[in-house]
Amino acid sequence: GDANLYRLLSGRFLQEPDRPALIPPEGPATTWRQLDELAARFAAVLHARGVAPGDRVVAQVEKSVGAVALYLGCLRAGAVFVPLNTAYTEAEVAYFLGSAEPRLFVRSKGAAWSRGDAASGNATRLEVLGCDEASPLWAAALRTVPRHQVEARAADDLAAIVYTSGTTGVSKGAMLTHRNLASNALTLCELWGFTRDDVLLHALPTYHVHGLFVALHVAMLAGASMLFLPRFDAVQVRGLLAQATTLMGVPTFYTRLLALPEFGRADCKGMRLFVSGSAPLSAETHREFEARTGHCILERYGMTETGMIASNPLHGERVAGTVGFALPDVDVRVVRPDGSLAAMGETGVVEVRGPNVFPGYWRMPERKAEDFRGDGFFVTGDLGFLDGEGRLELVGRAKDLVISGGLNIYPKEIEEVLDAVPGVLESAVVGIPDADFGEALVAVVVRAPGSSATASQLEEAVRARLARFKHPRRYEFVPELPRNAMGKVQKNLLRQRYAAA
Repeated sequence: GDANLYRLLSGRFLQEPDRPALIPPEGPATTWRQLDELAARFAAVLHARGVAPGDRVVAQVEKSVGAVALYLGCLRAGAVFVPLNTAYTEAEVAYFLGSAEPRLFVRSKGAAWSRGDAASGNATRLEVLGCDEASPLWAAALRTVPRHQVEARAADDLAAIVYTSGTTGVSKGAMLTHRNLASNALTLCELWGFTRDDVLLHALPTYHVHGLFVALHVAMLAGASMLFLPRFDAVQVRGLLAQATTLMGVPTFYTRLLALPEFGRADCKGMRLFVSGSAPLSAETHREFEARTGHCILERYGMTETGMIASNPLHGERVAGTVGFALPDVDVRVVRPDGSLAAMGETGVVEVRGPNVFPGYWRMPERKAEDFRGDGFFVTGDLGFLDGEGRLELVGRAKDLVISGGLNIYPKEIEEVLDAVPGVLESAVVGIPDADFGEALVAVVVRAPGSSATASQLEEAVRARLARFKHPRRYEFVPELPRNAMGKVQKNLLRQRYAAA
């Protein structure tokens, strides 16, 4: 049968077509009917530009209603949507275009162009899609007769390729199928109790799995409205919480809200659910948010290659520092270096299998053997353990593991001690080469505004809580930690910086 994700989404959101879909801070809302119509117009424009089912469309565009319609238009046309972070440089973009070989490249500014071999049909055309209806591709869509046909797709056909934001090495294109995206969206919509009475505050970027797939798809399946913000602004978000029922955010959203002295319970009285993901939420932030607002943030865990893997429960205890239980149709296991199953509470590499797990990386078939086990489990590269109830707790990336004097050290354990010290905003612990021990620990610390926390205070906290071999050799104070586009701390950059020092 036809497994095009667009059929699933529109079959739900068109049940009440005149409800608001996307509500901007200023200006009129877009209804579901209007969004469906705009997506059909974009599909027609793509068709006119020679985009056939299976062709890639690379989009490096600012967040807008048009950007959402372009994505939905790609689904309708059976094309493969390839979102790029708007912050990528020309050199980075050139790599992605060379890898994805798109039929069409859509970006927010510049002039249209075409390059490659038009005769053989391998040309890439550039189209410009800005934030309003006057921008060229959007204007063209509004002039075009809608193409109401939705291309039939098999469950295993590609719907998207998302390049990993990667904290190390070359960016890889995770191939995501219609089945991958549909299974995850259906599970999360139910698991998190979304209905059409929900109003989701959408302040995430739409070039990444969290904002594009998790937030949009769940709202679409529920027919829930979205307060659609161009970007996250803590003051603006605080003001809009009264009109919302749910917020999906990265940990930075929550630390920035907590940095507003007046933010608290009164702001959140109509809220049903706060969700956090994309980077680890510190147990400290989790506790402070609950103390200030009465709301317990629901932390979940996923990756570009798998969508969501695990989630704390909607009903039931949400434990700070854990990412909860495997999703209903997903298998999670923890494995020792020799491939045997780790015992309960024993740290190992997290592996996952399910309908959400991608088939592999774009044009990298040789990676299959190192990334997948024979029985179909994907090796995430994350370290963690399962407790007696089946909750998953992550302790870091395998590549961030520090081995000092032959002993395994998980930086997260030290970071939790440091983050709990008054006056510490956040910390990152990395291993650098050491002639004696193989690796030595460096703690990189960001003080809270106005704080004068000292290295000796940090040493004291560590001494009271952790074994001698886990004590950092040095403490470095910095104004902020280096982060990638999704807010993940780039420990590889810290390792380079302090290894050289």
